[in-house]
Amino acid sequence: MSLSYRWVIVAAGALMTCVALGAMFSLAIFLEPMTLDTNWSRAGVSSAMTLNFLVMGLGGFAWGAIYDRFGARIVVMTGAVLLGLALVLASRTGSLLVFQITYGVLVGLAASAFFAPMIALTTAWFDRNRSLAVSLVSAGMGVAPMTISPFARWLISAYDWRTAMFDVGVMAWVLLLPAALLVRQPPKPAADNAASNLAANGHGMSVGQALRSPQFIVLGLTFFACCAAHSGPIFHMVSYAMLCGVAPMAAVSIYSVEGLAGLGGRLLYGVLADRLGVKPVLIAGLAIQAVVISAYLAVSQLGEFYTLAVIFGATYGGVMPLYAVLAREYFGPRIIGTVFGAATMLSSIGMAFGPLAGGMVFDAYANYSWLFIGSALVGLGAVAVAIAFPPLPRKELQPA
Repeated sequence: MSLSYRWVIVAAGALMTCVALGAMFSLAIFLEPMTLDTNWSRAGVSSAMTLNFLVMGLGGFAWGAIYDRFGARIVVMTGAVLLGLALVLASRTGSLLVFQITYGVLVGLAASAFFAPMIALTTAWFDRNRSLAVSLVSAGMGVAPMTISPFARWLISAYDWRTAMFDVGVMAWVLLLPAALLVRQPPKPAADNAASNLAANGHGMSVGQALRSPQFIVLGLTFFACCAAHSGPIFHMVSYAMLCGVAPMAAVSIYSVEGLAGLGGRLLYGVLADRLGVKPVLIAGLAIQAVVISAYLAVSQLGEFYTLAVIFGATYGGVMPLYAVLAREYFGPRIIGTVFGAATMLSSIGMAFGPLAGGMVFDAYANYSWLFIGSALVGLGAVAVAIAFPPLPRKELQPA
């Protein structure tokens, strides 16, 4: 198969991450109309997102192992079927508990079938410009707030939240099933080159050895703290802006601006990582993220929200793909699905804290100040852990 097909893989991966993660994160758009219509608490509805991330973490690990054994297509095809079904069922639930199970468990399991496997597949297709390619696939997440979120908001305004969620589920089937058919594994490298690369990069370790290695421990802890820092502010940003007096549609536009900035940030950070190295770019991005999160305590006007949304979106969007590149370069292609799935599991546990913590903070204090303070401190912790990243194998073993 022609190596030019690699860009088809990138395009398909970007579309799938956009639809899958956009559908999952659209719960932030549904949060207020759902609580008003059903009288469910914000913490109760937000806990569905917490379940999303917990299940997504476990699912990412399992899907990654399946990817390593059977390839990506069967994984993303199953995820496409399950995602549409989960959204359709969630739109018809009549109790908070049933909603938490259908949306929190099934949507999380479905969404996890796309990110880690498609990122792992992309690293296998690219030797050069790998950071940029992974960033482009991850850019689908940045496009989601500009597409899925406004579409969901429009549907809610035109109909109601149940009809909107049902329609998003049908849309997921229409877009994801054809895209899954485009997924292919890369051509096998020549045996001599494959063996040479394996030996040169030191990738002969087993999954167990990889998961116990210092490289993975630092990778997983950094990924965890990074996501724990930004998940709450992302999920509750629309509600926070509305609390500050911003109109509902304008508040959603802040979310969209973050997504647009995240798209640019992924491209920028991907190019910088290819040129300057992944570790310094990641550390700088994590530091900027922590500072920006704390700055949200001082904003109240729409223009101020837009300014921070550009910086925040570009930063958290830019650093996210870099973990996959580090995993690929530390552990090689043979076990990348399982290893990156395990790292994604830790990041998902981190993501699970923010939505629930934000809901609990708001229910207790009727504001989000402590959410942003706590998130900024966790973000600084991510910087401290990232500094401990070991040198990459390719740099250690370059010939003199």
